[in-house]
Amino acid sequence: MSEYSSLLSDLSENITNEDVEQLKSACKEDIPEEQSNSIISSKEWFSYLEKNDKLAQDDLSYIEHIFEISRRPDLLTRVIEYRTTVLKISEDDEIDTKLTRIPSAKKYKGKDPFKVPFKSLCVFYLKKINTINRS
Repeated sequence: MSEYSSLLSDLSENITNEDVEQLKSACKEDIPEEQSNSIISSKEWFSYLEKNDKLAQDDLSYIEHIFEISRRPDLLTRVIEYRTTVLKISEDDEIDTKLTRIPSAKKYKGKDPFKVPFKSLCVFYLKKINTINRS
């Protein structure tokens, strides 16, 4: 099993069918409703994203964004770890080359995502947005 397949498998194990509904909602502009209705599992969601060029072994920026806006730092952290260890794209490289979105889950790496206060996440994201807007 490739490292990319292993990543998707790991992510799938941590996404419930209820989570899939939330993730589909977060990307509703990119998935037509009739196709969205047929996606019921995380594996089907990943497959749809791959077929529609939203997800690839070397381009995880779309799911990084979706996990970020869906408030899933646990999943976002796994994707960032894959990007930095397997693809060898660090945050600095990412900012310089604009390959993917600036990750915000780094702050929460190693922490239980369900114990991170919602207010802290909001403040952190607002600071990131202000930093990006100033660039």
